[in-house]
Amino acid sequence: MYCTSVCVYFFLLTFTAWPAKADLFTALVDLQKLLHTEGEIIKTLERYLEAEEQRLQKVRQLREDYGQMYQLASQDVDSFLANPVNAYLLVKRLSSDWKNAESLMLGDEGKNLIENMTRNREDLKFPDNEDLNGAAVALLRLQDTYKLDTSNLAKGYIQGAKHSSELTAGDCFELGRQSYNNGDFYHTVLWMQEALERNEDEVEKTIDKAVILDYLSFSTYMQGNTKHALKLTNELLEIDPDHPRARSNKVYFENSLYATEEKKRGDDGDVPVEATYIENKQSVSDVPEREKYEMLCRGEKLMSETEESKLKCRYFTNNHPYFLLQPIKEEEAFLKPRIVMYHNILTDKEIEVVKILAAPRLKRATVQNSVSGELETANYRISKSAWLTNQEHDVVARISKRIEDLTGLTVSTAEELQVVNYGIGGHYEPHFDFARREETNAFKSLGTGNRIATWLNYMSDVEAGGATVFPHINVAVWPKKGSAAFWYNLFKNGEGDMLTRHAACPVLAGSKWVSNKWIHERGQEFRRKCGLKFSD
Repeated sequence: MYCTSVCVYFFLLTFTAWPAKADLFTALVDLQKLLHTEGEIIKTLERYLEAEEQRLQKVRQLREDYGQMYQLASQDVDSFLANPVNAYLLVKRLSSDWKNAESLMLGDEGKNLIENMTRNREDLKFPDNEDLNGAAVALLRLQDTYKLDTSNLAKGYIQGAKHSSELTAGDCFELGRQSYNNGDFYHTVLWMQEALERNEDEVEKTIDKAVILDYLSFSTYMQGNTKHALKLTNELLEIDPDHPRARSNKVYFENSLYATEEKKRGDDGDVPVEATYIENKQSVSDVPEREKYEMLCRGEKLMSETEESKLKCRYFTNNHPYFLLQPIKEEEAFLKPRIVMYHNILTDKEIEVVKILAAPRLKRATVQNSVSGELETANYRISKSAWLTNQEHDVVARISKRIEDLTGLTVSTAEELQVVNYGIGGHYEPHFDFARREETNAFKSLGTGNRIATWLNYMSDVEAGGATVFPHINVAVWPKKGSAAFWYNLFKNGEGDMLTRHAACPVLAGSKWVSNKWIHERGQEFRRKCGLKFSD
């Protein structure tokens, strides 16, 4: 804590309050004592100025840091924010780093400036702690899904994204701290270790080594490595011998190691032969959904060559007069269920109109509660969405008519056009678009039955990541601006097709814009005939 004008005021007040009688001027010997007092005032002012210089130097450094990032971002905003490391740093700079800046801006003038900027300017937005935590979790999600090396990620190296500024030890520490607060000790260890290594190389330290060791030692213990946790704790005590938590942790870790050694001595050491062998060869069909989802997101090819050889590309008209003159390129992604891509469906101008209409209304995307039927936010769906009606603009109505003409299904009972933008690590984990039999309240308020089909427009190219994947059939559809994906969610008998379970992979680099139409059952009676069998 730095001495402020309050310190000087208190110091002067102490001296002027003594002695009680105003008779110092009556004797030279007493006046000589005042010179000593004046000397102490000079020393106090020098200490104050030194503290102020240190504080102002920190303010200047912050100004320089903010300026460098702003200048870099201003050169190409889209490319800058396409790198999730930059996006995380931006949120951090305007949340936790800004709080440090506020604490350094002392006095009424500084407080007035802060007040004017944070409360009186409606055009300025400041992220909060929840935003910072969300940005950190998103970066860690990308790290896991795409198997990104911690060191390379800290250097800003991400495939498909423009190189970003490197993370400081303090930046890495904040990622670790957010993980720690979420009870995620695996990522805490990864990022605290990175922070520790970077701290060693920093001339101007951005975080205290003892603080890093405190988090790292306990998280290492929680990960099951008590021996290394004790080593880190001893290292912390060398720096701060009186650290209260470290001293108690040292005793606890030593006792845990002793108990473990005693238990080992009591075992006979025999291990069943079966337990020593792990079957490494695993067919794709046996891979858990989560693993398969991440493998597909990384672009790993899981579909067999036999299945892939059956897929065709063709010009498609649906026997519609307009498309007879100008056929649409249709590409099969899978046969059963039939998933197709239609190319060059939307023009750039149409896409821009939809984005402009949707942007002011974007709100956190929701999912439908399977029990209550109510809409709510969920951590497994991170994006923002807006809804557009056909009456709002000719372009929206034109897109709906195009979907109707190509699918042969009426959109009169379909939901409004949903426009979605994915932010840092934005994703939607595996889910069904249709309501399953037990979800009796889903879509009840609409009165249009279940979601018979899904039409998904891709309104941007994505530099890396962002695929739509179907884990149970090993299919990945990659975003291509102007194209659209289409599939039926229900069999002809009205039962849901479980193989249509799909997910939106996290956006690794770039910005992903999509829009979709969920087409419902009502009104399709004479357009798609019913059937008793589970078939298309």
